[in-house]
Amino acid sequence: MKAILALEDGTIFRGTSFTGQGEASGEVIFNTGMTGYQEILTDPSYTGQMVVMTYPLIGNYGVNPDDVESSKVQAAGFIVKECCKKPSNWRATMSLPEYLAQAGVMGIEGIDTRALTRHLRIHGAQRGFMATGDAKPDELVDRARAIESMEGLNLADRVSCDKPYTWDGKGPVFIDNLTDFSWAGTGPKLVVYDFGIKWNILRLLAGQGFDMLMVPSCFSAAQVRDLGPDAVFLSNGPGDPAAVSSAVEATRDLATDLPLAGICLGHQILGLAMGGKTFKLKFGHHGCNHPVMDLHTEKIEISSQNHGFCVDIKGLNFLEATHMNLNDRTLEGFRHRDKPLLAIQHHPEAGPGPHDSRYFFARFRDMVRDSTGK
Repeated sequence: MKAILALEDGTIFRGTSFTGQGEASGEVIFNTGMTGYQEILTDPSYTGQMVVMTYPLIGNYGVNPDDVESSKVQAAGFIVKECCKKPSNWRATMSLPEYLAQAGVMGIEGIDTRALTRHLRIHGAQRGFMATGDAKPDELVDRARAIESMEGLNLADRVSCDKPYTWDGKGPVFIDNLTDFSWAGTGPKLVVYDFGIKWNILRLLAGQGFDMLMVPSCFSAAQVRDLGPDAVFLSNGPGDPAAVSSAVEATRDLATDLPLAGICLGHQILGLAMGGKTFKLKFGHHGCNHPVMDLHTEKIEISSQNHGFCVDIKGLNFLEATHMNLNDRTLEGFRHRDKPLLAIQHHPEAGPGPHDSRYFFARFRDMVRDSTGK
């Protein structure tokens, strides 16, 4: 089925839909990962975005129920050079086209993804609209221009949980009434802000022995304090961090006396809470192969990344940069010089990607132990 992708600057790409009739819209970004498409599709950080995979063949190992990072497909659309319709892998339970069609998410192939990626690198991430059938390109361009801009867009509140939950190792266990909640574990009590958290983050926090309670993005500092946590964690998530103003305000309060860490959007929110600034990157960092330097050890980590905004902490002498992106020298991590606060921009939990940065979770656990004695 013929399909068209129209960008807001008027550029048109023609291909075919491998998910049947449909349409999709969002910010068009590219991901440099060769594998991990199922984890990418189910990562809530991709909400509002249509993902272009730079690797030319996607779908050859199918999909399965174990490799998801949330309860559903989160990406707005999927764009590949060639989609494999008949996967060959013993773990596969269905093909990529079946998976996306079942989720109601449009996928398009036959696009010159090298040309599209180069266009996005030169001109920046753009709003796009794609549709099947005999849609007129000019009309699709107009519809692309009508999409909300990612700057100023609070998507974290849209993907966050509706009510608190615990983690049973396989998925969320929701709590209808917090008055009935009690901390059941023996480890440090950790309140986790769910801005669109990836499940592998929860697996690795649990692996460090934390007793966790996940709460919605709208939770106030007072509500968190009423739970009596030993520490607070800020998750990844989509959209503009500056637009999540209530979370920035709550973080500023909680960071005065509680150990606190953040990943990705959580890193950005903590940076804003400390008085820093955020700005939008031209085409963002999305992939499984980005080099990052740990400025303490000077070791190079190959990292998994997915963010379109960056933190600027210049002039904040009480904060120390801990990690730097070696592609463009942007900030990848910081810590407070005197308080138990730290954050990184990249994804130490991978899912997909390398495991070079997983020490972050042990570093956070050690920080909580040193601060609380628990």
